[in-house]
Amino acid sequence: LAFALAVGVTLGVVAAVRQNSPIDYASVFLSTFAASTPSFVLGILLIVVFAVQLGWLPVFGWEKAWWLFPNWKQAILPTVTLGALPAAYIARITRASVLEVLEQDYVRTARAKGLHERLVLGRHVLKNAVVPILTVSGPIAATLVTGSFIVETVFAIPGLGKQFVASVFQRDYGMIMGTTIFYAAIIAVANLVVDMMYVVVNPRIRY
Repeated sequence: LAFALAVGVTLGVVAAVRQNSPIDYASVFLSTFAASTPSFVLGILLIVVFAVQLGWLPVFGWEKAWWLFPNWKQAILPTVTLGALPAAYIARITRASVLEVLEQDYVRTARAKGLHERLVLGRHVLKNAVVPILTVSGPIAATLVTGSFIVETVFAIPGLGKQFVASVFQRDYGMIMGTTIFYAAIIAVANLVVDMMYVVVNPRIRY
């Protein structure tokens, strides 16, 4: 999720600020490509390029470097594969939201007062454009947790998604119910956190 937010928000803001420029077109192309490419195709493509051909990263596996955290090189390809689609979606949402905020009167007033462009973007534009991004972050966080079976299979990661699918085939009803409850809790917590963040980023929102 952190990867998707960092890449998506950055691409969206740059594309909106440089609207109708080559940077904007490149950002839209990358977002469309990432959104239209299935995760298993993207994962295999990344393995072929960066692991097999260039040899920069391990092909697959998940060896623990210390405690619960894997070797950071082993986490790069799965992270990019799993976060590509959410990053593309967030980039499109961010671009549309920032473009809408840039047309507001208070942004033109801030620029007319002589504020630096970075200050205008950080204090006036992003602060008001972040609400739609938060709205989609909750479902995306739940999707990343519950929909990682394909990525876990491609990269041979012993994750919860593979365990859930295996329990379905083995008719392990206890595991199925436990995993389902866990997924439901993740979805509920993610949406609760998003609702709490609304108040932080926009004090006008009250519950």
